[in-house]
Amino acid sequence: MNTHVIAAPAMQSRTTVVFTCVLAALAGLMFGLDIGVISGATQFIQNDFSVSDHVIEWIVSSMMFGAAVGAVGASWLSAALGRKRSLILGAVLFVLGSLLSGLAWSPDTLIAARLVLGLAIGVATFTAPLYLAEVAPERIRGAMISTYQLMITIGILVAFLSDTALSYTGAWRWMLGVIAIPGALFLLGVLLLPDSPRWLMMRGRRDEAIGVLRRLRGDEAVVLREAADIEEQLRTPQRGWHLFLENRNFRRSVGLGVLLQLMQQFTGMNVVMYYAPRIFQTMGYDTAAQMWFTALVGLTNVLATFIAIALIDRWGRKPILYTGFAVMAAGLGVVGAMMHGGIGSHAEQIFTVAMLLMFIVGFAMSAGPLVWTLCSEIQPLKGRDFGIGCSTFTNWIANMIVGATFLSLLNGIGNAHTFWLYASLNILFIGLTLWLVPETKGVTLEQIERNLMHGKPLREIGR
Repeated sequence: MNTHVIAAPAMQSRTTVVFTCVLAALAGLMFGLDIGVISGATQFIQNDFSVSDHVIEWIVSSMMFGAAVGAVGASWLSAALGRKRSLILGAVLFVLGSLLSGLAWSPDTLIAARLVLGLAIGVATFTAPLYLAEVAPERIRGAMISTYQLMITIGILVAFLSDTALSYTGAWRWMLGVIAIPGALFLLGVLLLPDSPRWLMMRGRRDEAIGVLRRLRGDEAVVLREAADIEEQLRTPQRGWHLFLENRNFRRSVGLGVLLQLMQQFTGMNVVMYYAPRIFQTMGYDTAAQMWFTALVGLTNVLATFIAIALIDRWGRKPILYTGFAVMAAGLGVVGAMMHGGIGSHAEQIFTVAMLLMFIVGFAMSAGPLVWTLCSEIQPLKGRDFGIGCSTFTNWIANMIVGATFLSLLNGIGNAHTFWLYASLNILFIGLTLWLVPETKGVTLEQIERNLMHGKPLREIGR
């Protein structure tokens, strides 16, 4: 009898924490949907508005500029309004931006609509990993934060499938506007989330924080210990900018977060996400095949993300990153070689597609989810909002650069050299991981912070 009494709250808390984390990670679904829909819509937008490749690059990349601005604002919003209310605001902006995109009457209107979408995504991409890191227990923190990346990949797949279905009529307005529906559903779901216990503690609402921890942890001893750890860290208030100016160790963690996001974006993944149909066109495929292969890219992205979720808290962060960067370098290197030699036969086409899909697997199992995980883990609590804000801002600026230059690179240095460039960057990232990235598997956020502030080398702050 006593065993059942003890087990029931524990089981309930596990169910609650998984439900809470998955629902918060649905913010990634909105991000994925927006990435996916623009990929399939660009060729129809270009035909409808009769615009150049350069304008298409602006339409694609304007969302990333808005996201960079949104990420900066989210740093303040998440501290002042809370993680939950920031997610609500992001959902509202997402719905408005989606509807305006579908109704756009000119390229300028579409760029403005995607700026609004960017603001929404910027808020969500800052807040969701932060919220997940503060809600999930450390034993499953990596897997739970990886669900955020999984939701991005599912969103991309759903958008690719929707685009494929609508491509036969060229209905790009429906492609862009229909994603308002899942945005509205996310808005309803996020209303059910609890506030972050860490944020509640920061606002002096200790009793509410304890109540949330009881729902999420179940074990009273764990609740009290975690509450005590949070209170100890909060004795120094959140003061990110001042801490950045005054503390060399915090500058190191911010710099590492910025570097990790640059590494993630310059793998070349979003080149494929934004311009997949164009890439398949260079391989010799017609429009219908381009769209179906793009959907296959989305499916591969989803399935490979499960590799990260399964291994992140078993293998650790660094071994997975090494594997992922190596696979990505090999995949892009072979794609470049095939394009350089000329893709003549059907067998060569299929082989080149397979190498591109191998690249997708490498990203989805490694840099995709793990960079967000690490960026949420390495920042000290009193500067976490500022640190994650800097890394998220960097993500979007780098994302914008990638989106705004890919077609120009293809037209300038050629298909093969463009893919070789990204393959070379992935080789560089193996060395940077070895030199600078820490292993944080199974380590509490508080222990990582203590190691950082004691001046340990970055690669050792997880020990």
